[in-house]
Amino acid sequence: MPVRLVITDAMWDRIEPLMPADPVRGRRWADHRRTLEAIAWKYRTCSPWRDLPEELGPFQTAHKRLIRWAVDGTWARILAAVLAVADADDDVGWTVSVDSTVCRAHQHSAGARKRGCLAGPSPMTTRSDVPAVA
Repeated sequence: MPVRLVITDAMWDRIEPLMPADPVRGRRWADHRRTLEAIAWKYRTCSPWRDLPEELGPFQTAHKRLIRWAVDGTWARILAAVLAVADADDDVGWTVSVDSTVCRAHQHSAGARKRGCLAGPSPMTTRSDVPAVA
């Protein structure tokens, strides 16, 4: 079953200049577009990394690149650039929705007194005659 790719050529043309260059030393990196497709597939399907289809490359590569790009700021640069272009073209609606749902905890989670319990020391506890240490 072929994998449905989600990054169009137009999207890639905007993102490609923002991607980090290959390292000066060592082996060249795997294709950034394929790795980006792998990351998008993982989050779109909510599947574990190990279920990544073979067409998208090894899951270790995609996972390591996801973390590396988060640490070096690549994701922040991509988001800032894409939002700037979308905002300039009025493609983004900056409507904010605030949810006022109230979640209440059960009374027992708030430390409510249990029925039948008296305030003060437990009836099973006996005081000792030893003076308290200050």
